[in-house]
Amino acid sequence: MERKTKVHAEDGKQDILITREFELPVELLFKAYTNPDIITQWMGTKVLKLESRRHGGYEFETADPQGNILFKAHGTIHDLIPGKKIIRTFEMANAGFDAQIEFLEFESLMPGTSKLTIQMIFRSPELRDAQLKLPFAYGINMAHDRLQQIANQLK
Repeated sequence: MERKTKVHAEDGKQDILITREFELPVELLFKAYTNPDIITQWMGTKVLKLESRRHGGYEFETADPQGNILFKAHGTIHDLIPGKKIIRTFEMANAGFDAQIEFLEFESLMPGTSKLTIQMIFRSPELRDAQLKLPFAYGINMAHDRLQQIANQLK
């Protein structure tokens, strides 16, 4: 099956460029990234904190059925323009990765269709490459597929 979310990483660079077109109006796509209830559904993680505003912060956590924490991430939202962009830091707790900065841009293509572009910037090409060794492209495709399904129900 073709992956709809495209992940592009040039050798020797410190960034990853992610693009995906959705059959969703841009307002709904943006809401899927800023509404805790929707994020919980498509990311499959608990939203402990989400301040969807400039200088806000967020914290996500995923646990197994026994309560063991499998994933924990947090960051600061540096800028947010509704329906247009989010600039934030992202850091996974206890994962051995440094924080990265993410630029998310939301674009309306046609009525009911939108595009998400994410540029993730790492401190070094080596840290970026370590991220790419994980099942990163597979995971983001799965998450974006779920986002599309869940948001379709909200139309």
